[in-house]
Amino acid sequence: MSATELFARRATLARSVQLLSEFRFEQSDPARFYGALADDTAAMVADLWQAATETTPGGRTVLDVGGGPGFFAAAFARRGMEYVGVEPDPREMHAGPAAQAGGRYVRASGTSLPFADGSVDVCLSSNVAEHVHDPWRLGNEMVRVTRPGGLAVLSYTVWLGPFGGHEMGLTHYLGGARAADRYTRKHGHRPKNDYGSSLFAVSAHDGLEWAASTGALIAAFPRYHPRWAWWTNAVPGLREFVVSNQVLVLQP
Repeated sequence: MSATELFARRATLARSVQLLSEFRFEQSDPARFYGALADDTAAMVADLWQAATETTPGGRTVLDVGGGPGFFAAAFARRGMEYVGVEPDPREMHAGPAAQAGGRYVRASGTSLPFADGSVDVCLSSNVAEHVHDPWRLGNEMVRVTRPGGLAVLSYTVWLGPFGGHEMGLTHYLGGARAADRYTRKHGHRPKNDYGSSLFAVSAHDGLEWAASTGALIAAFPRYHPRWAWWTNAVPGLREFVVSNQVLVLQP
């Protein structure tokens, strides 16, 4: 069975439409948005694990790099997985239900994880790499701490895709710095995802190139697309604009 076979069955047009409908609540109702995203992410990881290892994910340890305020913890707990969140920003750790969500939390940088080699079953990073100046150093750390036969799942927003600008909207096509300045003039403050400091241009091509260089890549696909649209990820150039979120699945 291929690593994506089970998840591909979930990757329907209805799922894509539902997730897109939740995106509009990211700023106004983050609990709703991140709750829906967490459920979908946990289901994706569970499917990838079962397909790649032919075992159930219950009892496995998942290390969530950039876990933020803990919305993902409950979703993984419902699947019987032991959750450990890593977050460098204490403000993020206290911005949501982390204290009540269960699991364990570590304040640390994703580019220098305080975990031993091969110490976790699954290492996940969801929508974090585009916020890191050196995303592939983060990726290498994820592969390092994942045990042989486990999974590292790195999902990130592609810069030239429609969501690359985050709260700046489609103005990122004007250029990152210009979009951030425009946002500041309009709202009176810098965007949370500020180009050049907390948001960087990460391409689909660079992610695929890095993943291939590790020798551990077993799957790559567009996270929010229905299965019949996954072919777009194989077309250079086109994928930069239509693959809004790239998933890289690696098995050390």
